[in-house]
Amino acid sequence: MTADPAPAPAPAPAPAKRDSPPILTGSGQVLASLEKLGVTDVFGLPGGAIMPFYDELMAQTSIRHILVRHEQGAGHAAEGYASASGKIGVCIATSGPGATNLVTAIADAYMDSVPLLAITGQVFSTLMGSDAFQEVDITGITMPITKHSFLITDPAQVPATIAAAYHIATTGRPGPVLVDITKDAQQNSAPFIWPPKVELPGYRPVTKAHGKQILAAAELLATAQRPVLYVGGGVVRAEASAELLKLAELTGAPVVTTLMARGAFPDSHRQHLGMPGMHGSVPAVLALQESDLIVSLGARFDDRVTGKVADFAPHAKVVHVDIDPAEIGKIRHADVPIVGDARDVIADIIDAFEQQALTPDIAEWWTRLEQLRVNYPLGYTEPEDGLLSPQHVIERIGQLSGPDAVYAAGVGQHQMWAAQFVSYERPHAWLNSGGAGTMGYAVPAAMGAKVAQPERLVWAIDGDGCFQMTNQELATCTINDIPIKVAIINNSSLGMVRQWQTLFYDGRHSFTDLNTGHLDGQNVTRMVPDFVKLAEAYGALGIRVTKKEEIDAAIKLAIETNDRPVVIDFVVSRDAMVWPMVPQGVGNSQVQYARDHAPAWEEE
Repeated sequence: MTADPAPAPAPAPAPAKRDSPPILTGSGQVLASLEKLGVTDVFGLPGGAIMPFYDELMAQTSIRHILVRHEQGAGHAAEGYASASGKIGVCIATSGPGATNLVTAIADAYMDSVPLLAITGQVFSTLMGSDAFQEVDITGITMPITKHSFLITDPAQVPATIAAAYHIATTGRPGPVLVDITKDAQQNSAPFIWPPKVELPGYRPVTKAHGKQILAAAELLATAQRPVLYVGGGVVRAEASAELLKLAELTGAPVVTTLMARGAFPDSHRQHLGMPGMHGSVPAVLALQESDLIVSLGARFDDRVTGKVADFAPHAKVVHVDIDPAEIGKIRHADVPIVGDARDVIADIIDAFEQQALTPDIAEWWTRLEQLRVNYPLGYTEPEDGLLSPQHVIERIGQLSGPDAVYAAGVGQHQMWAAQFVSYERPHAWLNSGGAGTMGYAVPAAMGAKVAQPERLVWAIDGDGCFQMTNQELATCTINDIPIKVAIINNSSLGMVRQWQTLFYDGRHSFTDLNTGHLDGQNVTRMVPDFVKLAEAYGALGIRVTKKEEIDAAIKLAIETNDRPVVIDFVVSRDAMVWPMVPQGVGNSQVQYARDHAPAWEEE
């Protein structure tokens, strides 16, 4: 009997058929790349060189496009979106003037380390260099104010370039990246390959600090008698507020938060001394000045903080933590330089400090600081002209809106008062143009913040000068159901310039009168423009407040109105000034508590 024959081997399975990558136009590849990266909202304005992209943008539904009324508004809106949410902001413009209108916002994002992706159309590659209609070299123009600028002339370059731009903008020290795409690259097609191979030779941000430097920082903290934690905007960008709170409470050191770091450490915390700098609180300014150790966390020793650098904190050693090595030692020598991500570094310093056998004795230091708090509380005097106190108005906005709201400010006196008189308890609650000092930032930034976080109450605290630069975005807000609240601190002048003219130019108020709201008895006259009528023309609710007893009701009505934007014209005293103040060009020891007041240092 013979055995059954062995069964024939099963045929080898046919190799899996790989799907061919889809063929997309360059415009389609930009959209697909943004979708893959999780982008859901963009701000822009179409034009000839970006028209192919907009043609395809219209057909998709996963990305919301907000049509702005000016490209600068798109840039600031993208900044506000990023600063409020911690995600990347995206703005889009056409070539030539469309692209150059983005430049201010790009520079602003560069100065304040905001993750921004700017996408611009460019003329046909065959026309480049010929002075074609609406041609500018936007990659060349933005080279000094971006982390990197890309030019795409081939649709096959799109996925890798967009992915690289996103990576550069959001890693290391965040910042703006520009991608310029020629019109033919938008129209032509190529296979869409994702994920792309991204090669960035030389771009290796350091996030983890060297252990030896961490130990040195911990040892200095353990032995210092007058330490200060000097906190900058890098702590906000690094999402390091929880680690900062733990380090502060562990060491007992006082904390000062710069203009860009308001909210990184709770204002209500007993160790918080306020904001340092030209218009910082006296305790914060003098704490830095008298310290023997400054632990700088994500701050860059800006001139508005240091005053005259040669006189700044003369007896202090410096631990400087920053993710950007170019900032360390740029202004002030660092005894312990630490390159790394603020959250990782602070966590490492905490671990190292806990291992120290020494417990810092800073009781005498706190006695001095508490006396400064008693002697120099933050406050203001009521105006003598019968008009509203701008400080009181802003204080009430903060008190009635609470710490969960978002506050975006323009630039000038109202910016400083908003930094001083609103209590910030969380990061991402305070948005402003710190480094560039860009007038017109507030309204579009508030718009972007509201798009990013629609559930939050969002205020734009603006000046009558700033508001007139970008108020056209109220139309964008009305049409797109973005109900921001705008508080115009209307002193009928370019207030900060006027203050300097009063103090340093013998009161010669040269070309600072804006004629936006003089008060004659109880009647506001000479309103050019009339902000209430302007608000109504844009479809917003317009309110004017001239009496102290009207302030709360107006703010509450604004908060309760969510079917349209709200604009409140607060007619305030033009003689109100921002105090304290360190005059430009002198050391922080010359901080003045009020006009005609002797420097605080000299009174001790």
